[in-house]
Amino acid sequence: MDTKGWLILAAVLVLLTAGVAAVLLVRVLRARKLLLDAGIPLRDKTLVWAAVIYTVSPVDLLPDPVYLDDIGFLMLALHSLHRAARTAGTAVTEARAAKKEVRGGNLSVPGGH
Repeated sequence: MDTKGWLILAAVLVLLTAGVAAVLLVRVLRARKLLLDAGIPLRDKTLVWAAVIYTVSPVDLLPDPVYLDDIGFLMLALHSLHRAARTAGTAVTEARAAKKEVRGGNLSVPGGH
């Protein structure tokens, strides 16, 4: 492989890792509803915001073209938040089921047919 081929391969890998980091960042931001829940410990809420700040900050453990540290920190924050939600009794799956029920038009009226 010549130099141009290696540069193209490196660019593709950088774009893929940046895409994964962006998807994880969006997932963290969508989980902000759980951040408002009083049953989730402050430690887990703080970890999520720290992950978001770390991802967008210019200071990294690894140089910027390598997003593995950002991805790892975001994954840790999401895992911690969902584990805390399960422990606190905030059912993420219940919220998803309710959302699907509303989307599907399966709302029932009490006493109605």
